[in-house]
Amino acid sequence: MAHRTTPPFRADHVGSLLRPPMLVEAREAKKAGRLDAAGLRAVEDEAIRAVVALQEDLGFQAATDGEFRRTWWHLDFLEKFENAEVVPPKMKARFHTDAGDIELAPPGLRIAGRLARPQPIFVDHFRFLQSVSRAVPKLTIPSPSTMHFRGGRKAIDETAYSHLDAFYEDLARVYSEEVQDLADAGCRYLQIDEVNFAYLCDPKLREQVRGLGEDPDTLPVTYARLINGAIAGRPKDMAVTMHLCRGNFRSAWVAEGGYEPVADVLFNQIDVDGYFLEYDTERAGGFEPLRYLPEGKVAVLGLVTTKRGTLESKDGLKRRIEEASRFTPLERLALSPQCGFASTVEGNEITLDDEIAKLALVVEVAAEVWG
Repeated sequence: MAHRTTPPFRADHVGSLLRPPMLVEAREAKKAGRLDAAGLRAVEDEAIRAVVALQEDLGFQAATDGEFRRTWWHLDFLEKFENAEVVPPKMKARFHTDAGDIELAPPGLRIAGRLARPQPIFVDHFRFLQSVSRAVPKLTIPSPSTMHFRGGRKAIDETAYSHLDAFYEDLARVYSEEVQDLADAGCRYLQIDEVNFAYLCDPKLREQVRGLGEDPDTLPVTYARLINGAIAGRPKDMAVTMHLCRGNFRSAWVAEGGYEPVADVLFNQIDVDGYFLEYDTERAGGFEPLRYLPEGKVAVLGLVTTKRGTLESKDGLKRRIEEASRFTPLERLALSPQCGFASTVEGNEITLDDEIAKLALVVEVAAEVWG
């Protein structure tokens, strides 16, 4: 079976990569006033050149910038919209680790007025990535649903938006402006990082959603419409994928539960080309929801964990791919790590050698399974 010539590729990865020490030090120096913005950008540029070369040397057909210019996977993007304010934490999130639970209080978002996009957000990031890549340059952005899910109606100014329909309409529009500018800059591989569909698979988090006054059964349909509105104007040759994440912070996670509650809407009502699905542990459930995956779409199986350094066995991965192929044809499948390696600047609790070994493993296994 031939390799794919359009994204998502048989061997792919989610996007974020461990920040090199020189980049972490440069960010600290900038924070302390010892380095200016141009100095930090020069260090970022150098680090991105190196990490793109690494991905190409390993054999990936697409390369990201590792999200090296970001502190958070989502806030660096979302806070650039007019009237989207990052606010101090109002609630604690319970993250799970192999060693036990920890409580974290991530910053929240508040919509303080009508949304607008005063200028392009990640277009310059993409242009630089494109200029240093032989591989297909892939950009990741947070899902528009993130603007709503964390705070619900209470976090959206009622004077600006007395009805949520108008909020969703504006949100889709400002996102579509960024997507259009990315397309004009040459972006043909865009990934939407979506945590909320995955959170809606967790019975405990579904209860929390009810506590916010939302219906966990209808929210996926609302979000599907929102995401479709955000990408509706993209050119026909732009591939858009979606990563489903259960939370990723220093090897900790938030949500548990299989994809069954959202699978039909996820695979059949969202106009994307592929899905990066976390499947590294039992908490992701079985492969049965893949029966909903329609022809023409690809499920990228996140079988290689980014949470721990232990390397998976090739035979084990091949067995799991074969198991998944009982529910959807092999040609609709691909392979990747389960999540990014550094959704925030801190990164997961693994080494650079671990990261490289896992990325190399993905490329080797994909070549052996799909040719």
